[in-house]
Amino acid sequence: MRTIDDRIVHELNTTIPTASFVGKIDASQTCKELYQSLMEAHTSRERIIKNCIAQTSSVVKTLREEREKAQDDVALLKQLRKEQTKLKLMQSELNVEEVVNDRSWKVFNERCRIHYKPPKSQ
Repeated sequence: MRTIDDRIVHELNTTIPTASFVGKIDASQTCKELYQSLMEAHTSRERIIKNCIAQTSSVVKTLREEREKAQDDVALLKQLRKEQTKLKLMQSELNVEEVVNDRSWKVFNERCRIHYKPPKSQ
C-alpha cells in the first residue's frame, strides 16, 4: 500500500520536466494527479490501520474481561499477550505512517510547489 510513497522520487523525476523540457509536459496536471493519489493513499492507509487498531482493541478488552474471570487460564493469558503485542505494533505503525507521509509531502512540495498549489486541507 505504500508503493506510491516508495516511488515518489522516481515518479517525480520521470514526470516533472526539467527547465529545458517545460513546454512538452503539463507539470501542473501531473502534480495535481500525484497530489490526489497521495491524498487517497494516505487517507486509505490511515483508515485501515485505525480500523485494525479498533478491532484489536476490542479483542484485547474482551480477553481482559475473560482473564478477570479465569485467572488461572494460561492459554488465555498467552492469547491476551499476543493480542496486546499486535495492538502495540499497529499503534507504532501509525507513527511509521506519519514519517512516510511527511517524507512524501516534503519531496512532493520540493518538486511541485511551482507547478501546483494544493488546497489548504493538507
